[in-house]
Amino acid sequence: MIKTKGVLHVTIPVSDLARSRSFYTDVLGLEFVAEAPKENPHFIFLKSGADYVLLGRDAGRERFSDIIHQAFMVDGDAYDAAVAELKARGVDVFREEKRDQGVFTGRSAYFHDPDNNALEIIHLTIVRRAETVQATVSCLGRTGHSTAVSL
Repeated sequence: MIKTKGVLHVTIPVSDLARSRSFYTDVLGLEFVAEAPKENPHFIFLKSGADYVLLGRDAGRERFSDIIHQAFMVDGDAYDAAVAELKARGVDVFREEKRDQGVFTGRSAYFHDPDNNALEIIHLTIVRRAETVQATVSCLGRTGHSTAVSL
């Protein structure tokens, strides 16, 4: 089995690199890194926190289902302002939800980029490996013994 160390980047198909670059940098605040190749570029490289997002030019692609989407994390105290910013820029936020159960919990807003790719911003509160999570917390008391606590 190959043991991967993480995800380097995701690639989002777009039809117009300049328009999409503007949306992802000006609206979502991603940092521009590079475009490649220099002559007639096919990719825009962006950064969000420690993660990379590539915009790949693909004029002939079909529209995907909203199930296929990219999620960007925002701080909890910035969530409401982020949703308001999307709406102020004319972006249709087609669904908002607050998930208290599941693998990813928190407040989410769903919207589309200029190429109709589904996107999400989320104030991530918890990532669970299973619906019921058992965590062991070492609680060293006077006795020096560990105690297992279910969360």
